[in-house]
Amino acid sequence: MTSTHMGPAGPRALTAIAHSAHLTGRLLRTLRRSPAFLVIGLVQPVIWLLLFGQLFRSVVSLPGFTAGSGGFLQFLTPGVVMMTALFASAWAGTTFLQDIDRGVMDRLLTSPVGRGAMMGAGLAYQAVQTVAQSLGVVAVALAAGARFPGGVTGAGVTVLAAVLLALIFSALSSAVALLTRQQATLIAISQFTTLPLMFLSSAVMDLRLAPSWVGNVAACNPVEWAVAAARQAMLARADRGAVWAHLALLAAAALAMGFLATRAFRAYRRSA
Repeated sequence: MTSTHMGPAGPRALTAIAHSAHLTGRLLRTLRRSPAFLVIGLVQPVIWLLLFGQLFRSVVSLPGFTAGSGGFLQFLTPGVVMMTALFASAWAGTTFLQDIDRGVMDRLLTSPVGRGAMMGAGLAYQAVQTVAQSLGVVAVALAAGARFPGGVTGAGVTVLAAVLLALIFSALSSAVALLTRQQATLIAISQFTTLPLMFLSSAVMDLRLAPSWVGNVAACNPVEWAVAAARQAMLARADRGAVWAHLALLAAAALAMGFLATRAFRAYRRSA
């Protein structure tokens, strides 16, 4: 009786995976036709990395500033990786808005494709883009002279943290797009959330030098979770407990936001 009851779950899961893979391929083909979009997305973080790395390199001499042997550039790199993931994922909802304007969204919702597969494809596409951009930022940092004692493992954790952060804000951006169906609203909400979250973290400055209330807010900030996990993993002697704790928080937030974003399809159908 148990096997009969649970049997359909397997085919349904395989179908959902197949649909997600097909829709992800559709998005990746778009990126392949316009690779300049990926390259342009690296211009701003490279400027941050090289410009901030030079302008504020003496900040490591301030009492209380925590920096590795690589100086401020080593400290800054995880922050720039997360800033890149944050700003890119905040625009993820644009894909849904384009599909809505072209009538693609309504056709997909009337097809056998599940809503979870549609959301999963968008998140998978954003994850692929985040991996490429994160590796690009780390490569530029290495070329500029930064050294990361954490090695390949540290870089891997950094990319993983960036992907989880991107999933959180990609899901949020997609939900906003489905609920509002307005590009201007998506832009306003993205700017309202990303900039404060960036500055209320240790992305560009050690929180020990900030007011205590900033540190308290940062403890609940997904951007800080990602930066802290990456920065710790890149050290020679990483606190693995802290790394895994921050990654677990990011994973839980990504799952929660993905679920809520998928539920936003219902509100879209009611208002369509």
